[in-house]
Amino acid sequence: MRTTILIAVLAAASSLPALAQPPPPGGPPRDVVVSSGQGLVKRAPDQVFVTVAAEARSRQPREAQQQNATVMTAVRARLAAFALAEDAIRTLSVDMQPEFDWANGKQTLRGYLASNVIDVRLDDVARVGEVVDAVVAAGASRVSGVRFTLKDMAGAEREALRLASADALSRAGALAAGAGRGVDRVVHLDETGRGPQPPPQPMFRTMQAADAQAAPTPVTAGEVEVRVSVTLTALLK
Repeated sequence: MRTTILIAVLAAASSLPALAQPPPPGGPPRDVVVSSGQGLVKRAPDQVFVTVAAEARSRQPREAQQQNATVMTAVRARLAAFALAEDAIRTLSVDMQPEFDWANGKQTLRGYLASNVIDVRLDDVARVGEVVDAVVAAGASRVSGVRFTLKDMAGAEREALRLASADALSRAGALAAGAGRGVDRVVHLDETGRGPQPPPQPMFRTMQAADAQAAPTPVTAGEVEVRVSVTLTALLK
C-alpha cells in the first residue's frame, strides 16, 4: 500500500507544469560601452604662497631662541609693509634642535639651532619677487616652496569635470558608431582622478641680505593647470 501511494504521488508531481525561473535582477543584460574622458583647464594664477624661515645658532638655547625671535620679528615687520590680509601669514613650525659634532666616534654638543617657519599668502602675484627680496633683507635664512594657485580652484575643477564628461560622452559615441550602434543613455559616470598641475616652481636656497642696488628677484608665474579624468558607462541602442 505504501509503495502504491508513493508511485501515485510521483506520477502526479510529474504531470504538473514546470515552474518558470525568475529573470535575473535588473532584467536581461544589455550591451554597454565604457569610455574615459579628460578635462584640462589652464588659468593664470591669482594667488601665491611662499615659505619663509628664520634660523639662529648659539651655544646656549635661550640665546639662539632670542636671536631667532629678533629675526622673525624683523621679517614680519617687512611683510607688514605689503598690507597683507590678517590671515595671510601662518606659522608652520617653531623648533629648537641641538647640533652635534662627531670625532673619533665621540659626540660633542656644538650648539643649538632655533628656527621659525611661516607661510605667506599673496593675493598680488606680481609682488612675489618684492616679498622675497624684503624678507631676505630682513634676515630670513631660507625662502622656498613658492606655490602658485587659484582663489577659485573649485570653479576650475568643476569646469574641468564638465569638459571631461563631454569628452567621455563623445568618445563613447565614436566607439558605438564604429560598431554600427548608438548611445542610448549614460548609466554610470565616475571621477577617476583630478588635481591642479602647477607650473615649474622657483626654489630659493639660503640667501644673504640683498644689496639695495640689486635687481629684484625675477619670478615667473606661468599657468595653473587643473586636470580631471572620468570614466563613463552607457547603454547601446
